[in-house]
Amino acid sequence: MINKFIDKNMMVIDVGNTNTVIAVINDKGIDKKWRLATLLNRTSDEYTIIFDSFLEGAFDRNDITNIIISSVVPSVVYELKNCIHNYFNISAKIIGTDIFPDIDILLDRPDEVGADRLVNSLAAFKLYGGNKIIVDFGTATTFDVVNDKGCYLGGVIAPGVLLSMDALDKATARLPRISISTPTKVIGDSTVSAMKSGVYWGYIGLMEGIVSKIKLEYGKDMDVIATGGLASLFNADTDQINIIDDDLTLKGIALTWNSKLSVFNR
Repeated sequence: MINKFIDKNMMVIDVGNTNTVIAVINDKGIDKKWRLATLLNRTSDEYTIIFDSFLEGAFDRNDITNIIISSVVPSVVYELKNCIHNYFNISAKIIGTDIFPDIDILLDRPDEVGADRLVNSLAAFKLYGGNKIIVDFGTATTFDVVNDKGCYLGGVIAPGVLLSMDALDKATARLPRISISTPTKVIGDSTVSAMKSGVYWGYIGLMEGIVSKIKLEYGKDMDVIATGGLASLFNADTDQINIIDDDLTLKGIALTWNSKLSVFNR
């Protein structure tokens, strides 16, 4: 049964370092989803225009019952929250300030863990069970570990794919900027194909190596859940990924509001 908190429509907002994803969740699950660039200087009025554009023809602003924000960019939150208050007449809840994921964090400094990593871990446990490694191919590539009781054990943070590509572009005078894609072979026969091979196979090697080390240290069988825009791309050439859930973070934000939400488990 759908929880009373989303008897109409709940909006969840994931503010990442590169992109911000906005979704409306109701008894259909994730009903609508929009993506925009995360800009530090975007004003409340600009967010108003964005919400007008996104909701047009899909939802009336009065249809939205609750709004939950997860942000790893604190400077964005003030203008976004101010817009939400004026536009929807709703006081948005901020994860880590107003509400907290229902997950035990077995670290000395739990306050250091980003909201995105915690909501990913919560969603992974609630939807798929324990003993999981969550790999998020975002601005950073993160690896988070949840044990069989759903406790957060920690993880690994590595530079993301796009960050590495930016570094190649900016730090080398003669190497061109490239896009990420699946190379046709490992040995590149041009500068561009060599770079694409290095990025693609390099990150598969990084992912497989770290996952193997985590499993060895943990000492138990573990499933790997991958999320983020590049998860499906890398999945074609590795057998380490068991589950791909592109919407894991959005689901985790909703589950932070109500950890017994059943709309994703039908």
